[in-house]
Amino acid sequence: MFSSLQNPLSLIGRVLLAQLFIPAGFSKISHFAGTVGYISSKGVPFAELAAAAAIGVEVGLGLLLLVGFKTRWAALGIAIFTVVVSFIFHDFWAVPAEQVVAQQQNFFKNIAIAGGLLTVMAWGAGAWSFDGKSGE
Repeated sequence: MFSSLQNPLSLIGRVLLAQLFIPAGFSKISHFAGTVGYISSKGVPFAELAAAAAIGVEVGLGLLLLVGFKTRWAALGIAIFTVVVSFIFHDFWAVPAEQVVAQQQNFFKNIAIAGGLLTVMAWGAGAWSFDGKSGE
């Protein structure tokens, strides 16, 4: 029953995951100074380079995920990025008590998103993708 839904659901899943990252990357471009300031406030060295890398992951790999080109690698890259930034920006164990719940929810939401991305890596993009058309 579900096998007939595999390709449309794979496409919908990629679109929903990509919509988290692509707009966030474009927002970082249009608010670059603020992004660099926020990254710096978390103690990340080379904040401008980190911001540029985040834009590259969110926009570049996000677009690859969206269209399903080199999807497994894009999903893995975004998953690693998501886990790393979760530990830096949602460190619920090191925030004031009134922020713990919100940061903990954001942390585990991101970890779940990484899990979804790893599923995409494991199973691929589906037939309705550039990878699917090329037989990957």
